[in-house]
Amino acid sequence: MMDGATKPLLRDRRYWPLFWTQFLGAFNDNVLKNALVILIAFKEHTLWFFSSSQMVALCAGIFILPFFLFSATAGQLADKYSKPRIVFWIKVAEIVIAGTGAYGFVRDEIGFLLAALFLMGFHSTFFGPVKYSILPQLLRQEELVSGTAFVEMGTFVAILLGTLLGGILIAVQGTGPWLVGMAVLALAALGCVASTRIVPLPPVAPSLRIPADPVRPTVEIVKLVAKNRSVFLAVLGISWFWCLGAACLSLLPPYCKEFLNAEELVVTLFLALFSVGVGTGSLLCGSLSFKKLELGLVPPGALGLSLFALDLFLAGRPESLAVHAGGQVTVPMLLSTAGGWRLVMDFFFFSVAGGFFIVPLYTGMQQRSDERERSRVVAGNNILNALAMVLSALMLIGLFHLNFTIPRIFLILAVMNAAAASCIFAADGEFLSRCICWTYAHIMRRVGVVGAGNIPAEGPALLACSLCTPRDWMLLASSWGRPVHFVTPDGRFGVPSVGGLPGKIPRRRSAEWNREEVEGLAARALEITGKGGVVCVLREKERNGAEESAGWLRWIGEIARKGGLPVIPVSVDCPDARDRREEGVESPEGFFKGLGSRRLMAFGEGIAACEFSGGRLLESFEKLGARR
Repeated sequence: MMDGATKPLLRDRRYWPLFWTQFLGAFNDNVLKNALVILIAFKEHTLWFFSSSQMVALCAGIFILPFFLFSATAGQLADKYSKPRIVFWIKVAEIVIAGTGAYGFVRDEIGFLLAALFLMGFHSTFFGPVKYSILPQLLRQEELVSGTAFVEMGTFVAILLGTLLGGILIAVQGTGPWLVGMAVLALAALGCVASTRIVPLPPVAPSLRIPADPVRPTVEIVKLVAKNRSVFLAVLGISWFWCLGAACLSLLPPYCKEFLNAEELVVTLFLALFSVGVGTGSLLCGSLSFKKLELGLVPPGALGLSLFALDLFLAGRPESLAVHAGGQVTVPMLLSTAGGWRLVMDFFFFSVAGGFFIVPLYTGMQQRSDERERSRVVAGNNILNALAMVLSALMLIGLFHLNFTIPRIFLILAVMNAAAASCIFAADGEFLSRCICWTYAHIMRRVGVVGAGNIPAEGPALLACSLCTPRDWMLLASSWGRPVHFVTPDGRFGVPSVGGLPGKIPRRRSAEWNREEVEGLAARALEITGKGGVVCVLREKERNGAEESAGWLRWIGEIARKGGLPVIPVSVDCPDARDRREEGVESPEGFFKGLGSRRLMAFGEGIAACEFSGGRLLESFEKLGARR
């Protein structure tokens, strides 16, 4: 990662050229796509045996098809060659593609327009692996969540503006197609200029061989993604989101025209709501993640997606939107009724939930993939995303053929989302456990952190944590962007059962840490740290006897020496509880009691394995108390 002065990312020379390059590319994609979709839906263009509604879904499939066919090659090129140079030549190609689309609009040639749509998808296929894999090279570790959130926010703001501009321009009588053509050419040229300002970077795998056959590398890249279980589940979650999102976006034109009997600008309004909502959710997610990977925000996002899709089914066509025969629902009419606002809020908050769902998954995919393979992992993600969206288009074509109403399709999507999310959360308990920990740490408690710079961002780590209450281990779990493997006496620290809490190393409740138990725990801990994991040994202040504390210290010393790991002391203090004890007032107990009480969590400097002793660790805890 490159060094740089601390400043707002959007003004940072390392970041802003990439941001605006991807922003203008997404903007241009959506001017072209939305103008074409509205042209097809409202002028009722057909092709072969496809109706106009099915043609809208077909357009989504045409745009996505190149992702499925060429993402493997794109990911390999992004690892083998300099990413900024690749971006420049991609943007040069975009100018040619924009010219093809401009000709199609001006001449009203549906064949040229579909070809331009396919080629724009081809352009995005080669830009996608670069857009995400270049961020860890440009940004510091603590900037990565914010950088990813800004990219997602920028992408969906660009979708919003492109959607608005494409819809407005194509609706202009007479000159609309000319205006759309000029717009896509101008945006392509601006994107090319912005790409020339991206900071030069060396290739990460210059010796990588790229076979001419795209099929074999596609299979190899999918296998590469699947080898890391955490990354693979993140990719599956991202792919499901794009399947769901593509279905909803494809439903909007027929939903507005045929079901709501609305004008073209209502389509543009709902597409804009989708973009603003995802952008808002992405920014909120970046803020609530506190500059680290926070998978605990994914379950609330999944819940919101299902609930608001369900409400779109329940709302149906509000009676307040009924108009006289021959009339159409306009934007002012939609916004002047309670039923119209219900639909607006459903689409908006559905999209906000999508932002919560998608940003942690993208960040996890980036952080937990090997740097030398990251572009290919992103390419594998794009392949699976594309497959999901093509299946989404085929599903909609089939449902329309079976005469399903659009509200019933929203119901189907709500149920499918609940099922898909449940499968992902059941496969990896980290999502639900981190959700519980995040809720405890940031809603139920007020947490202050001292010595955050002593937290290792990557690599193996051994922590010795002294807790204030049995549940405060969740503060530590929430403060880390990676899974923490806890060692705790069963029943004493009250670890909740959340369907497979990751990293709990079971230990029977006993005041004595016998030799056999210590050796077994040490072997398991060494296995975890040997893979770069984090192990934390817990004890509760003022409740452990001297014999228990001595066993705790012996165990930490043994694993530190065997693994050659420094020991990082962590202390959690409860100022409110301490003040109450001094006043002779009993402290509340229980998960929900003491809501909003303060916690102070301090991280000390690591103690080298060769210098570790029980006395040294206890001295460190005393110093941590003094620092507060």
